[in-house]
Amino acid sequence: MHYVSDYYTILYLWSVWLIAHRRVLTWPVGIISVLLYMALFYQIRLYADALEQIYYLIASVYGWLYWSKPTSSSDQGVIVRYSAPAEMLRWVLATATLAIAVGVLISRLHLLLPSVFPEAASFPYLDALTTVMSFTAMWLLARRRIESWIYWIIVDAIGIWLYFVKDVRFVSLLYVILLAMAINGLLSWTKAAAQAKSTSATATLH
Repeated sequence: MHYVSDYYTILYLWSVWLIAHRRVLTWPVGIISVLLYMALFYQIRLYADALEQIYYLIASVYGWLYWSKPTSSSDQGVIVRYSAPAEMLRWVLATATLAIAVGVLISRLHLLLPSVFPEAASFPYLDALTTVMSFTAMWLLARRRIESWIYWIIVDAIGIWLYFVKDVRFVSLLYVILLAMAINGLLSWTKAAAQAKSTSATATLH
């Protein structure tokens, strides 16, 4: 597990740095880290985290294709924007509803599939909340929505505590770094969107 975590940490931090700078290379790097992440969380019985990697793999392939479209990039990186307020609200409500449902399922996995999940999941509802929020954030990120970083900030803050309690201190420390990078990503994307809007307005005037 030690070697898996080392490679995962390096690749994952690199992919987050790349996505904060709106670079398409983030997706192939992220795909490799997803596979390593899956192995790690299965071993420490955070089953929701392990299962969500299947979704991440699919979302990463989609993001790679979507970000690679010729119309999606500028000279400075991929073009990003906020979702409309109504769309943001729908995502929040959907995330909350699904988190409760997943929490119920995860809390019973050891009863439903004892051969696969021999022990009860740790913190099933909190684990489910961060899982579903991560799903939402990943999709919004693939769609180049700035508010995705707000989801990641919340997930990272919870992760710092959760992995510390699970005595996986290197992952808890990693989430401290990820929290800082998510805040930077939010500021960077917001600034990029403002600059793109200003450039578009100037071009319209001319």
